Amino acid sequence: MAFAISFGDANSGFQAGIINGPVSTEFHLPPERPETSPKPSAVVPFTRDADFVERSEIFDQVQQKCAAPGSRTALVGLGGVGKSQLAIEFAYRTQERSPETWVFWVHASNAARFKQSYRDIASCVKAYGRQNPKMNILQLVHDWLRNERKGKWVLILDNVDDISYLFEAQSAFQDGQTNELEGKNGQPLIRYLPRCPNGSILITTRNKLAALKLVEERDIIVVEPMKPADALTLLQKKLGNQDNSNEVSKLAALLEFMPLAIVQAAAYISQQRPRYSVQQYLEDFRKSDGKKASLLNYEGGQLRRDWEAKNSIITTWQISFDHIRQIRQSAADLLSLMSLFDRQGISEALVRNRVEIKTSNQFQHKRRPRAIRYIIRVFDRNSKSQEAHEENSEHADEFENDLLMLRNYSFISVTEDRTTFEMHALVQLAMRKWLEASGQLEKWRQQFVRNLCAEFPTGEYENWERCQALFPHAKSAAAQQPEGQRSLRDWASILYKAAWYAWRMGDGVEAEKMSVQVVRVRRKMLGKKHEDTLEGIAMLGLAYNLRGLWEAAEELEVQVMETSKKKLGADHPDTLTSMANLASTMANLASTYWNQGRWDAAEELGVQVTETSKKILGADHPFTLTSIGNLASTYRNQGRWDAAEELQVQVTETSKKILGADHPDTLTSMANLASTYRNQGRWDAAEELDVQVMETSKKKLGADHPDTLTCMNNLAFTWKGQGRDADAINLMKDCVRLRGRVLRTEHPYFVTSSAVLAAWEAERAEMRGPDSRNVAE
Repeated sequence: MAFAISFGDANSGFQAGIINGPVSTEFHLPPERPETSPKPSAVVPFTRDADFVERSEIFDQVQQKCAAPGSRTALVGLGGVGKSQLAIEFAYRTQERSPETWVFWVHASNAARFKQSYRDIASCVKAYGRQNPKMNILQLVHDWLRNERKGKWVLILDNVDDISYLFEAQSAFQDGQTNELEGKNGQPLIRYLPRCPNGSILITTRNKLAALKLVEERDIIVVEPMKPADALTLLQKKLGNQDNSNEVSKLAALLEFMPLAIVQAAAYISQQRPRYSVQQYLEDFRKSDGKKASLLNYEGGQLRRDWEAKNSIITTWQISFDHIRQIRQSAADLLSLMSLFDRQGISEALVRNRVEIKTSNQFQHKRRPRAIRYIIRVFDRNSKSQEAHEENSEHADEFENDLLMLRNYSFISVTEDRTTFEMHALVQLAMRKWLEASGQLEKWRQQFVRNLCAEFPTGEYENWERCQALFPHAKSAAAQQPEGQRSLRDWASILYKAAWYAWRMGDGVEAEKMSVQVVRVRRKMLGKKHEDTLEGIAMLGLAYNLRGLWEAAEELEVQVMETSKKKLGADHPDTLTSMANLASTMANLASTYWNQGRWDAAEELGVQVTETSKKILGADHPFTLTSIGNLASTYRNQGRWDAAEELQVQVTETSKKILGADHPDTLTSMANLASTYRNQGRWDAAEELDVQVMETSKKKLGADHPDTLTCMNNLAFTWKGQGRDADAINLMKDCVRLRGRVLRTEHPYFVTSSAVLAAWEAERAEMRGPDSRNVAE
C-alpha cells in the first residue's frame, strides 16, 4: 500500500514521497554572481572606548612592529591587564590613519569561534564562492588575504590562550560547523594564517608559550599593569572626575593599577551613586579579604569584553588557574603555596617543598622489632644514596618547568637578582579564594607554615639578614592561623622568632602583637608552665620593656623567673635569662621612679645572674658579658662610677674580641662606658665614644632605631656638658622628633627627652635654669 506524504509550505529542500530506484541528493545551484567589492573597513565587534588612556610606551611598540610588512606581533600579559583594549584602539586608529587598510577581528579562544570569525570575514569582503556549501571557507579567506590585489589588512587574533587547537588536524563536524570539504582536508587551523607582505597579525594572549608558537621572542610585547599616572587618569575618566583625586589615587594603587579592576570598581561606584563614594569603596576594600573579593567579583559595567570573558577580575584569573591545573597540576600546586606568602621576596627555598599534608606515620617504626628497624634503616640509606642524584635532578627540572608555566601566564615574576619571585597581591587574593572554594586552603596553609618555620631563624645578630628577608612572610603568617596541633606549634614558633627579631630591631609594637599570639596558643596547647610558654611570656615582657611598659614587663618577668626556678632550677640558662630581664626592667623602673630600693633589688639580681652565668657558661660567654654590663649600669645609676667603669671597660674589650667592634652588644657596652665617663665629667672621652656608637648604630640598626635615638640623646647631654648648648639643643630636637614618631608619645623616654629639651630651651632663653646634666640614659 502506498502512502502519500504531505509537506507544509514552510518546508524546502529535497522532498519525496515513495521512490523506486536510486536517488541523487546533489544540488545544482545557479552560478554565484560576482559582487561589487566593498570598501575596506574595520570589522571590530566592540565600540571604541572614549575613555581610553594611551599607554604610549606600549602603543608605540604595537604601531611600529605592526607596520612592518608580513609582521606578527603578540601582546602578552595577565588577564585584565588591558591587552584587548589596546588591540581595539589600535584597530580603530589603523582605519583612521589608513582607510584603505582592512582590519579583521578573530575570536581565537577555540576552534569554533575561530572558524565563525573566518566566515564573518568572508561575508564582510564578499569573497567569491562563500555561498557554495562545498566551499572550504578557511581556505577561501586564506587565499583572499594572500591576494595582494585585495589591499592591505591587519588581522587581530584575540584571546589565544589555549594554542593547542590551532595545531590539531580538523575533522568533519568536529565543532558542529565544519563542512565536509574542510573535514576531509584535515589541515590544522594554523595553516590558514597567511604570511604575506600585504598583511600583519596582532595576537593577544595570557600565555607567553602560546605566543612563542606564533611569533618570535623579539616580537612579544609584555603588557604590565598601568603606570600610576595612567591608572589615575583612567579611574578619573570612568568616575566622571567627580571625586577627590587623593582618594582616587589611593584606590588605583590598591587595585594595583590593573585596568579591568579599575573599570570594574568605577562601574560599581557609579551604579551606587549618590549613596556611595570612592571613600566608602576604600573603607569596604580594606575591611577584610572577604569583602575585597566580593567587590572584585562584581560583574557590572560596560567593559568592552568578549562575551566569553568575565567582567570580574577575580573570576578572570580563576579561569586561568583552572586551565593550569588541568594541564600541569604541579604548577597549580606551586601557585597555591606561593599565594600564602607575602607577595614579594618569595625565595626558592620557601616553595620547593610541596609535600602534601597527610596523617603522620613517622612514629610507626617504633612498634617494629629492633632488628627489622635496623634492616630498614640500612636499606633506606643505601637506596637514598643511589637515587639521590637522579631524584634531585628530576625535581629541579620539574620545579623549573612549573615556574616557567606560571611565568608564561604572568602570575609570577622573577626579581632582577634571579633568586626570588613576586606576585600581584590581587592575584594572591584570587588564588586564596579559589583554594577556599575548592576546600584546599587549609592544606596549603599548613604547608606554608611548615616551610616558613623551617627557614625562619632565631633573632640573633648573625641571623638578622635572613630575618629581614623573611620577616614580611612572618607578618603574613600572623594573619593565617592554621588548624592542627603540629601546624599550630610551627606557627607559634614562627611568630616567636619573628617577635625576637622585631624586638632586636626596636619594633616594640610588632614584637608585642606577635608575642601575644604566641602566648595565647602555647598556653592553650602546652599549659602555662611549659618551657615554650614561658619563652613566649619572656618575649612579651621584653616587648613591654622596649615600649616603656615597665610595670607590665616586671609582672611577666617575675612570673617567668619564679616558674623557671621551680621547674628548671636556679642555675638553668633560661632561669638566668629571666632574672637578667627582670633586673633590666627593675633598673628601668628605678630610673623612672628614682626608687633606691629598686636599685638594690636590681643589684642583687644582677650579682646573682653574673656569678651563676660565669660558673655555668664561662666568663667570656655573650650572655655573661650582657649580665656584667647590666650590673655595671646598676652601679652607674647608684653613683658608683669607679666600679661601673671597671666592669664596663672589661665588657667592652671582651665584646670587641668575641663579638666584633660593630656588634650591637659591643655598641651597648661602649654606650654604657660613655655614660660613666659623662657622669665622671670626662666629656672628651664620653664624646669620642658617643659619636662612634651613634654613627655605627645608624649603619647597623638604622637612623630611627630606639638604640640609635638613645645614642643621640646621650651625645646631646655630652655636648651640653661641654658647653655646646646650641648643638645639644638641635640634636635633642631631632631626638624628640624621632622618638615621637618611633615610640608612643607616652613612652618614658619621649617624655624625658621632651622635658629636658624644654628645660634647655628655657635656660637658653632666660640664661638660667636647673642643671639637667645627670639625666642621660
